Amino acid sequence: MENKQSIKKEIILHILVWSCLYGVMLFQSYSRTGVVDVFSNLSPRFLVNIVLFYLNYYVLVPYFLLKKRILIYVLISVFVILVCSYLVDTFLPPEFPIPGTIPGRHSVMSIRAHSLDGFPLQLSKDDIAGNVYFKFRMLIGPTINLMFYFIIGAIIRMYVEWNKNERVREKTEHEKVHSELQFLKTQLNPHFLFNSLNAVYTLSIKKSSDTPEAILNLSELMRYMIYEANKDMVSLEKELNYIHNYIQLQRLRLSNHERVTINIYGDAKGKVIRPLLFISFIENAFKYGTDYKGNTEVKINITINNDNVFFFIKNKIGIIKKSPDSSGIGLQNVQNRLKLLYPGRHELKIENDGDYYSISLTIYIAENEMYNN
Repeated sequence: MENKQSIKKEIILHILVWSCLYGVMLFQSYSRTGVVDVFSNLSPRFLVNIVLFYLNYYVLVPYFLLKKRILIYVLISVFVILVCSYLVDTFLPPEFPIPGTIPGRHSVMSIRAHSLDGFPLQLSKDDIAGNVYFKFRMLIGPTINLMFYFIIGAIIRMYVEWNKNERVREKTEHEKVHSELQFLKTQLNPHFLFNSLNAVYTLSIKKSSDTPEAILNLSELMRYMIYEANKDMVSLEKELNYIHNYIQLQRLRLSNHERVTINIYGDAKGKVIRPLLFISFIENAFKYGTDYKGNTEVKINITINNDNVFFFIKNKIGIIKKSPDSSGIGLQNVQNRLKLLYPGRHELKIENDGDYYSISLTIYIAENEMYNN
C-alpha cells in the first residue's frame, strides 16, 4: 500500500514538473511571437524531450550506467542524442518559424535563396560556406537542448537510486541493531533472574522471616521485566522504582546493609529512558562488593538534569574475586547496549584503585525523549 502511494506521488510530481517546464517554454514563445498557442511548434519538440528523458531514465541509466558499463552508456548516449537532434531538425518544424522557409520543408537547413521570378539563385563559395556554418549553428541548438534533458534524466535517476539504497541500508542497519538488542536482552533476563534467585535462596537458607518480603519484591521485579522492560523506552520513574525494589531485595539478604545507600537528585517526571541500563552495574556491585560475612559497601547516586541523567556507583572490592571463567555477561552486555542505543550520547568511565570499584555514566536525553502520558 505504501509503495503504491509512493508511485502515485511520483507520477503526480512528474506531471507537475513537465507542466511547469512546458509553461515556461510557452511563455518564451509568447515573448517572441506575441501569440499563445498550446499546440504550437513547441509541442512535438517537447514530446521528443520527454521521450528522450524517460528512455534515459528507465532504460539506459539502469541497464548501463548503474551497472558500471560506463563506456557503453556514453557511446549509446552520444549516438541517441545526435540521431534525435538530426531527426528533430530535419522533420519537425522549428520552434520559432523563420521567414523565407519553403512550405513542405520544415527545417531551417532547407532554406534556399530564390530570385524574384522563382528560379534558384547561383550561390558563391562564400555563400555556401556561410550557409553550412549557419546550418551547423542551428543544429547545435537542438543538440544542446536534448543533452540538457538527457543529463537531467541521468542525474535524477542516479539520485533516486542512491536515495533508495540509502533507505535500504538504514532499514538493514535498524534491523541489525534491533536483532542485536533482542539478543542482548535474552542474555540479560536470565542473568538478572539468577542473581535475584540467589538472594532469595540465601534468605531461605537462613530461614529468615524476610523471605516472604523478598519473594514479593522478586515478583515485582519480574513483573517489570515482563511488562515494561520489553518496550523500547520506559518511564524513568518506573526504572528508578525498579532499582529501588532490587536494592531492597539485596538489603534483605545482607547482615549489614547500613552502608548500602542510594540518593536520587532531580525530577524524573516526564522523562523516558532505555530500560535496564543501570541494573547490571548494580548487580555487579553487590556480587563482587560483598565479603563472606555479608558486609557490603555500595554507594549509588543518580542525578537527573534537564538534558542528561548521571549515574554513579561505587563499591568496596570484597574478597570474592571475579572468576576468569565467568561470562561477565552483565557489564559487557550493558556496554554493548549503550553503544547501540546511545551512540555519541553517553559517557562511561570505569575506575579500579584496588580498594574501590566505581562507575560513572552520563546519558544525554534528546528533546523527543519525553513522556506524553
